This record gives sequence, structure tokens and C-alpha cells, in this order.
Amino acid sequence: MTSVGQVRRTLIWVAIFGVAFAFVESAVVVYLRALYYPEGFVLPLKGLLAQHLTVEVARETATIAMLCAVAMMAGRKAWERFGYFMVAFGVWDIFYYVWLKVLLGWPASAFDWDVLFLIPVPWIGPVVAPLLVALAMVGCGVAICLRIAGGRPFQPRLLAWALGVAGTAVLLFSFLSDTDATLHGLPPQEYRYGLLAGGLLLLLSGFGLAWRSQAKGRDGLES
Repeated sequence: MTSVGQVRRTLIWVAIFGVAFAFVESAVVVYLRALYYPEGFVLPLKGLLAQHLTVEVARETATIAMLCAVAMMAGRKAWERFGYFMVAFGVWDIFYYVWLKVLLGWPASAFDWDVLFLIPVPWIGPVVAPLLVALAMVGCGVAICLRIAGGRPFQPRLLAWALGVAGTAVLLFSFLSDTDATLHGLPPQEYRYGLLAGGLLLLLSGFGLAWRSQAKGRDGLES
């Protein structure tokens, strides 16, 4: 069994990868903004050339593949690998904005809008939204990895799964629901922070339920 000390060291290296990979990602965005937004990035979206759009979608696919590969190499069990993936993704997403701030002085505030993802259609929202999701991912991912290293299983039950899926759906809806802005190049509507709060609450409730129910089961208080 992997020791807690080994897992902590692995978490540090996964975080270092996330920080470095975030710089690569932000560097690409520096070039794209110089090409498409020389006056500074603001919504509504400008249409990318077909060739550039194809490359961007492929790059985003490769990004997820790389984060998955790191998690697969770092962990041994399925949930441990998932925990490492959440840490890698969360650190990468957080430092993506840190590096953009260093390189471009952007965002001016956490409430500036950004294009978050392009697959299957553009995701948009204020920077604070993905940052909060990323922080939650890092915290939960670290907790899962350390729990498993300590010899305690992590196997969410049906209700925890349902809460997690519902929370994910709410968050995705908050980023994808403004189809006029994402598909037709119109200014975005006001972001619905209630959806962000509700989605995070559902996700964290599911995580907390999984954590608590298994702690009870281990103590013999629950079958």
C-alpha cells in the first residue's frame, strides 16, 4: 500500500505539473489574443478561422488527455487516480489565470468574463466561477488521495453519486445556457451566480455524504 508520505510527495509533483502546464496553456492564449483581440479581450466572441478552431479543439482534447495521463501514472486505484486528476486539473486551471495575470495583466478582477472551454460549444462565465470549482476540485482530490493512502476506502453510494451528477449538470448549465452569446456572438447575459452556488453545494454535499457514510461504516455504525 502507498504510504501517506509517498502520496504527499506525488501530490506535490502533480501540482508542479499543473503549474507548469498552466504556463504552456496561458502562453498559447497570449498569442491568440494578440491575433484576435489586439485591443484587449472582451466579449462578445470573435469567430476563429476554421483552421484555428480545429487546432484549438484538438489542443483542448490533448490537454484533457495529458491531465488524465498524469493521473493514471500517479495513482494505482480508480478513485486515487480520480483524486490526482482533480488536483492536476484544479491546479492547472487556477494557475492558468495566475499566469495570464502575470503575462497580460488580465483579468482585471475575478468577475471578468472568459471563454472557459470550446467542446462541444464555447463555455463562458466570469473567472471567479471556474476558480471556485477548481479550488473545490483540489481540496476534494487531495482528501481522496490521502484517505486512500491511509487505508480507508472511498466508494460513494447512490445518493452521493446523484448529488455529484446533479451538481455537475447545474454548473455546466450555468456555463452553456447563454446560447446567444456562445453561438451567435452576442454580448452575454448576466451570469447566474445562484447556479454556481447551487452546483457547488450539490457537489460538496455529495462529497461530504460519501466521506461521512464511509467513516460511519468503518466505525461499525453503518452497514
